[in-house]
Amino acid sequence: MEITSQEKLLITITGILKRLKIEYFVAGGFAVSVWGRPRATFDIDIIIKLVEPQDNILAKAIKEVYKAGYIDENMIKEAIRRKGEFNFIDSDSGLKVDFWVVKESAEQPPEFKNKKTKRISGQDIYFVSPEDLILSKLRWYKESHSSKHIEDIESVLRISGEKLDMDYIKKWAERLNVSEILNKIVKNNFK
Repeated sequence: MEITSQEKLLITITGILKRLKIEYFVAGGFAVSVWGRPRATFDIDIIIKLVEPQDNILAKAIKEVYKAGYIDENMIKEAIRRKGEFNFIDSDSGLKVDFWVVKESAEQPPEFKNKKTKRISGQDIYFVSPEDLILSKLRWYKESHSSKHIEDIESVLRISGEKLDMDYIKKWAERLNVSEILNKIVKNNFK
C-alpha cells in the first residue's frame, strides 16, 4: 500500500513533535478515520501542549523540513497566549496542519492521559482516544450544529462500539452538558 501525502505529512510533523518532546495527539477527521469509518479530511488536527520558548524551536524545525511551507511564528505566540490555534501549510501538497494549543483542566476530560498509540506506516503516532473523540465531537456539535459531527460520532460508535468505555462517555457527557445530544444519537441509531 502506497503512503498518501497526508500520511507522509502526519508522520513527518508528529516525528518533529516527538523529537522536540512536545506532547501531542491527533484529533479531528484523521482520528475519526482511525476509530470510525474512513472519511475525507482536508487538514490534520493536532492538539499540543506548547509553551514559550518552544514556539521558535517548533517553527524552525518545521521550516527545516518544509522550506517553502508556511508557518507564522507570531501566530504561534498568540496561540500559546490565548490557548488557540495556529497552522502550517505545506506548499508542495497544499495540505494544512491545524495545531490547537491546550491547557488541561479538571473541567475537561483527561485527553492527554487517555491518548492511544496507533501504528501508521511503521510509525507510532498518538491519537485522541475514541471516547474523548466522541466527547469532543459532541461539544463541537453543541457549538456549531454541524451534522458532520453527528455523522462522525455515529461512525465511531458503530466501528469502535464494543470497545468503548460508555460509562466514561456518559459521565463526561453529563459534566459537559452534552448528554442529551448523546442520548438522542444512541436512541436514534443503536436501539
